[in-house]
Amino acid sequence: MAKKASENITYYKNPNGPVIGTVSRKVIEKDGLYFKDLDGSGEFKPYDDWRLPAEERARAYVKALTTDEKIAQLFISDWRMGKYASQLPDHKPQLDESGILDDAEFNGKTIFGEQHLPGTTELIKEWFSRHLILRANPTPEDMADWLNQLHAVAEECEHFVPVQVASNSRNENGEMVFGMNDAGGVFATWPGTLGIAAAIKGDSMKIIDDFADCIRRDWNATGLRKGYMYMADVVSDPRWQRTYGTFGEDPELICEIFRRMIPRVQGSEEGVTPDGVAMTVKHFPGGGARENGFDPHYKMGQWNVYQTEGSLEKYHIPGFQVAVDANASSIMPYYAKPAAEKSAPQTDKNGDSMELKPYGFAYNKPFIDGLLRQQMGFKGYVNSDTGIVHNMSWGVEMLDEPERIGFAVNNAGVDLISGLFDNEFGREAYDRASNDYYENHPLPEGFSKEELVLTDEALDRAVARTLTEMFKLGMFENPYRDPGKAAEAVATQSDWDNAMDVHRKSVVLLKNEGALPLTANKLEGKKVYAQCFNKNPEAAEKATASLRQQLAETVALTEDYREADYALLLLNPSSGEYFNATPGYLELELCDGKVVPNVDDEGRPVEETHTETTLSGVGQIAEIAEAVHARGGKVIANVNVTLAWEVGTVEPYCDGFLAGFDTYVSAVLDVIFGRFAPTGKLPLTLPRGDEVLKVDADGVCISPNDVPGYDKDQYMPDSLKDENGKAYAYRDGAGNYYEMNFGLRYE
Repeated sequence: MAKKASENITYYKNPNGPVIGTVSRKVIEKDGLYFKDLDGSGEFKPYDDWRLPAEERARAYVKALTTDEKIAQLFISDWRMGKYASQLPDHKPQLDESGILDDAEFNGKTIFGEQHLPGTTELIKEWFSRHLILRANPTPEDMADWLNQLHAVAEECEHFVPVQVASNSRNENGEMVFGMNDAGGVFATWPGTLGIAAAIKGDSMKIIDDFADCIRRDWNATGLRKGYMYMADVVSDPRWQRTYGTFGEDPELICEIFRRMIPRVQGSEEGVTPDGVAMTVKHFPGGGARENGFDPHYKMGQWNVYQTEGSLEKYHIPGFQVAVDANASSIMPYYAKPAAEKSAPQTDKNGDSMELKPYGFAYNKPFIDGLLRQQMGFKGYVNSDTGIVHNMSWGVEMLDEPERIGFAVNNAGVDLISGLFDNEFGREAYDRASNDYYENHPLPEGFSKEELVLTDEALDRAVARTLTEMFKLGMFENPYRDPGKAAEAVATQSDWDNAMDVHRKSVVLLKNEGALPLTANKLEGKKVYAQCFNKNPEAAEKATASLRQQLAETVALTEDYREADYALLLLNPSSGEYFNATPGYLELELCDGKVVPNVDDEGRPVEETHTETTLSGVGQIAEIAEAVHARGGKVIANVNVTLAWEVGTVEPYCDGFLAGFDTYVSAVLDVIFGRFAPTGKLPLTLPRGDEVLKVDADGVCISPNDVPGYDKDQYMPDSLKDENGKAYAYRDGAGNYYEMNFGLRYE
């Protein structure tokens, strides 16, 4: 294909019907209307008819596909863009004739497993893969061109199925992290989701309306039609590394956010529409119930622990019930598995005892088929988290790869498996249903053949569900988008203005003892010292230089804090790694070289120790404060809250103390200098200190892992409670508790 697909699209306009867009696919005329010839037969078939319900078309079309075509659609994995493939280590892209697709073979290894993959054209035409994950950060024009090219290649197959490309969210600011924040800064960029929650708490739910509308316009304009977003997880253990991708610890707020966001992103209250974007809500049944913060990306975090009776139904399920009621297109189960022996009784939606089988949630029939589908009423499809077949196969390690696929799809009811393109393993799971494999190989103990093989019924069900989404999105009729219009849509100034406004509204004022705002009269004749702190000293130096450049024209700067009347300190701590365990518990204290205990393979503290740093040079803050206070000056600090930090090593030295949430520095400065009055409220509770997160010799935390911060005090020992009956939340020198919903305003 020598020409770019974007320059070779023909459109057929139906009166009062969808536009048909095609590069090479035949179009059938019937009843004065246009229909795309999906199976290439030249005959009009029911699945060609856009007047029929999407579910009916999907069920009919799945019967026309071959078994191998259907098996290929069970899997979704990362894919590369030709223009951006050179960013991959040790990979040399080979562009197709259009100059857009990468047709080089790929051999590499990620945390999800080793991959030996063909070029893009072969993947689509010969493998018949139709589900890809995009992790590159392209321009809107490049995004539209690439997606158009994928669909054009798919049109050359006997059976046309468009290519559904999914992405993690792209409309928030934050550190780029593979597998979580893959992209940012191209689409209208809002603060982190914690910041959006902070802004809503201090303002109104209109913020989420604007946010959702912006997402729908940006994504739809480029042709990106499926988002792995957003997290309905309630933060209940503050040491969970994924806290920063949530909306905090308030189940009621999370419910209201998803109640309003899903219809606006997807296009209607009934589900996805041709101008909507399909949402995959994660991580069912709630990833926040972490055992002492350990994440299930690694072995130590494989358990969801519910120490508190009824916590599953009270805190963790409500947001997902709202997502189901709002017709979320897809739901993603978490890697973890429930720990019955470590949990108190939990109830299902009928009030009956919940069966806590020790299988990862994507393999867990009582949770997926029972709770989610039968009791909660979920009608969409289940998309597993990435890597369940090879790396994060918690609870089913005794099964081989084909058995894991069969157990997830046939038994639990998963419809799309994220990880690798495991077509061969999928075919093996299918063949074992009818060959003599289990006559010559023993069944794994505790499993039946019917649970472990892939049947036609399960295969058709799974593929019909994902096809239904694409039919509803109108992708069979016209998956194409105009690159120029994509760029125009993403550049919509009102979206960027709304995002910037929410950055300002996300700032939470925690403490103000005569320091803020730094108005012009306060600054007259005064010197300001500015410094950034980071876990990485080099990053701190670069950030400091940038901050001083931003301030240079508005204040009288000094590079010697001993001469300063005001010290302005921006703190950007960091702890742990997304995919790897630390030697001990995730550190939350703002510290440098702190000695902490290691943990054993069971997650229990041991005598061996290691050091942790979350904020290099944090001890210097006390020195700066002493010098500035000696001159009668004020110290102002802002901490970037990506985790529920323990701030006791910093707050006492500050006269003004604020929190942002991957908030633009310029927005923080607007609040500090009085150009915007703070309105934000904390979306989660900052813990008092290590004493309220202490883990005993048996690995049990003094504050329950499954209860959000605002409710932990009722389970804390009386010996830790103060005169107000509070133990968990940090209390500052002014007597204020840094708990959920707290935030000061300027008087």
